[in-house]
Amino acid sequence: MAAWREVVTSWTDWSIIFSVILLECLLSVDNAVVLAAQTQNLSQKKQQTRALLYGLWGSYLLRFLMIGIGTFMIHIWEVKLAGSLYLIYLAINFFHHYHQKRTNERVVKLVKNFWSVVWQMVFMDAIFSVDSIIAALAISTNPIIVLLGGLVGILMMRGVAEIIMKLMQSIPELEPMAYFLIAIIAVKLFMTIPQIGIEIPASLFLMIVTLTIGATLLIHYLKRYSINK
Repeated sequence: MAAWREVVTSWTDWSIIFSVILLECLLSVDNAVVLAAQTQNLSQKKQQTRALLYGLWGSYLLRFLMIGIGTFMIHIWEVKLAGSLYLIYLAINFFHHYHQKRTNERVVKLVKNFWSVVWQMVFMDAIFSVDSIIAALAISTNPIIVLLGGLVGILMMRGVAEIIMKLMQSIPELEPMAYFLIAIIAVKLFMTIPQIGIEIPASLFLMIVTLTIGATLLIHYLKRYSINK
């Protein structure tokens, strides 16, 4: 308790915590995209919101465990490899079903089991947490500071995911766009394994996301204009 009291009452520690929160948010843009896309596999809006909530608590519990072994995370490149392959599978599976829908000219919603979606969200958060935990530990080796910053960062990231999820419901083109970004995220994650060792800068990834969103919105409004014309 003394260690917690020292952190909470120290302005220096709070400034470090805010730095960790900012870092968590910047590194969680790709995670928010994946989470928002995964919730679309549930047919009901209520289930989508519940999945984000349960995924949040699952991620919190997992983050406690992962911070405890955070110093060893950098060696677990196999986790990154598994995550990148899984994301590629998600993207290919989505576009396969999306192509079938377009070919058959009918809408068929791929509905997954609620708990399978929740577990997928927790699993993906574990994979994306590797980089953010290591980066946070580089700022401060105090596990309490890393924990507080990480937990607030997860909460903010879930908020971003919920905004993306709502936008997907009003702009259908955002769903295939999300899976296109997931494929890019998979490549980005794969390239960080030690055998390749290429790190795509966060600024470049944000630029790709911004351009992709801009192009998607342009396509959406051009479609609406052609329909209303």
